[in-house]
Amino acid sequence: MAKAPFKADHVGSLLRPESIKQARADYQSGTITYEDLRNIETEEIKRIVDKQIEVGLEAVTDGEFRRRFWHTDFLEHLNGVEGYVPEHGYKFKNVETEKYTIRNKGKISFNPDHPFIADFKEFNEIVDGRAVAKLTIPSPNQLFHPGMRDSDTYADIEAYAKDIIQAYRDALQAFYEAGVRYLQIDDVYIAGLSSPDLTFDTDGYDRDQLIDLALRVVNGVLEGKPEDLYVTTHLCRGNYQSDYMFGGSYDLIAPTLLAKEKVDGFFLEYDDERSGDFKALSHIPKGGARAVLGVFTSKTGELEDKAEIKARIDEASEHIPREQICISPQCGFASTHHGNILTEEEQWDKLRYIVQVAKEIL
Repeated sequence: MAKAPFKADHVGSLLRPESIKQARADYQSGTITYEDLRNIETEEIKRIVDKQIEVGLEAVTDGEFRRRFWHTDFLEHLNGVEGYVPEHGYKFKNVETEKYTIRNKGKISFNPDHPFIADFKEFNEIVDGRAVAKLTIPSPNQLFHPGMRDSDTYADIEAYAKDIIQAYRDALQAFYEAGVRYLQIDDVYIAGLSSPDLTFDTDGYDRDQLIDLALRVVNGVLEGKPEDLYVTTHLCRGNYQSDYMFGGSYDLIAPTLLAKEKVDGFFLEYDDERSGDFKALSHIPKGGARAVLGVFTSKTGELEDKAEIKARIDEASEHIPREQICISPQCGFASTHHGNILTEEEQWDKLRYIVQVAKEIL
């Protein structure tokens, strides 16, 4: 396999087609079976795998078509974690999200019958070697959001971290055995640690201590991973129906996370003024991780100006070698089943455009 991430890449989620939305509603109402729902999802996954290959992507995903949310579907199937409906959703800048999240309810460990394993095997068969089959999962650090830890089970945050690390190490091994060679971990929590919009004080840990803990967790998970398993981190500031959660550059976390996290690449959001400048990239070691610059937005269908993209890549190359630069949308097109506010045709046009631009300027 060529080294991931690729010069033209994408974060993973794709707009859910109406057929899946209708099938989900029909399944919930009891008018179709779970097998019927799954068959509809499978047919749509086949279609969008073909489409991703057609537009020129080297890595393809299942669009996260079997999920409701980018993170809960994975996390709630870990032992010791449950999904539930809180009083309120997450507050974004202009909207509150659908009310559903996860929490710790007991000792955390990986479930060897986790549904993502069978899902990936089926997806990988669909891809059939025509591209690299990429799997996306939420970062282990998502479990450190305030209020998620059960203090009766884990009085100490370090004991909590230890079990999370082991659960994810077991997950990586299970995914590797299932055929995964390109894994992306999505991390809103880490990006939040760099945001002046948010405050942090957990168990007496200040922001710097939490940044250090976040690094230790990811590197602990990656310790001893197979050499031919490529892992990237996506640092996300929120993506829900074309809205976002917070802003801020990556400057506060760059000296620790961008410099020391042992991944093969960082997917970084640089699609608007929330993102700050490219100075943080200078902390990525020369010859180390690739920086996948999200200089295209997944929040609208309008295509970015090629000259402006080229100028931004030139600017970024002042801080990191050009050979370490890749490009992508800043986030997925549908982090939740609701999707961003653009059409499927606009989605494909944007991905095709990114592939074209990468060939021209990288």
